[in-house]
Amino acid sequence: MNSVKLVKLFGVAVFLCFGTIVSIYAQHDQQGEKQGRQDKGGQQPQHAQQPQPQQRVQQQQQQPQRVQQPRQQQTQRVQQPQQQPQRTQQPQRQQQQPQRAQQTPQRAQQTPQRTQQQAQTWQQHRGWLQQGGWQGHDSWQQNRAQHWTSDHRTWSQRGGYGGYYIPQQTFGLYFGRQHFFRIRNRPTIYMGYPRFYYGGYSFLLVDPWPEYWPENWYDANDVYIDYDDGYYLYNRNYPGVGLAITIVL
Repeated sequence: MNSVKLVKLFGVAVFLCFGTIVSIYAQHDQQGEKQGRQDKGGQQPQHAQQPQPQQRVQQQQQQPQRVQQPRQQQTQRVQQPQQQPQRTQQPQRQQQQPQRAQQTPQRAQQTPQRTQQQAQTWQQHRGWLQQGGWQGHDSWQQNRAQHWTSDHRTWSQRGGYGGYYIPQQTFGLYFGRQHFFRIRNRPTIYMGYPRFYYGGYSFLLVDPWPEYWPENWYDANDVYIDYDDGYYLYNRNYPGVGLAITIVL
């Protein structure tokens, strides 16, 4: 009987010890699982929260760079039209070149400055008669030369032109070989010389007209007025023949 009791007691003691060990192990496992859950639960927000601020900061830093790029492009586009007027100045310089070219023939005239009073005084004294100029006559037929090569005089041979000068701007518009015309009406005699009108001016023919010209050349032939140290009347049908003329004031 004693042995049976001892065995029972020993079995009970073993059972209690095994139950205690199992309960301790179970508690240890539960605590390990809790800590594992806590560790997992604590790490999830850390992994989720840490990249979010960094990504936002990086996105915010990248966004202004993207915005600045079109602004820089806009500033470059805005600066481009400002540089265009500099390019448009080139054709303006090119346009100025023909204006200078037009001024060269006017400068070639080298007409001196003279007042109307000085020109009228020269006209009253018949300054064109110097150096044996044509004396003039009372009729159109009498002002026809017999030997034009010996009867006519250039302005240089007369001592220079002392009459009124046409302004250069007006001269370029109405006078020169490119502006030919016909007198149409027979010139009238004034101060002993044929007188005609053209371009708003009255001209006096102080040279005889050549004997080989037709009597009605004023209506039949094209003529033009040009300048060569004085004014001359040229007939397009007879190149190289210039009749000295002066402006009447």
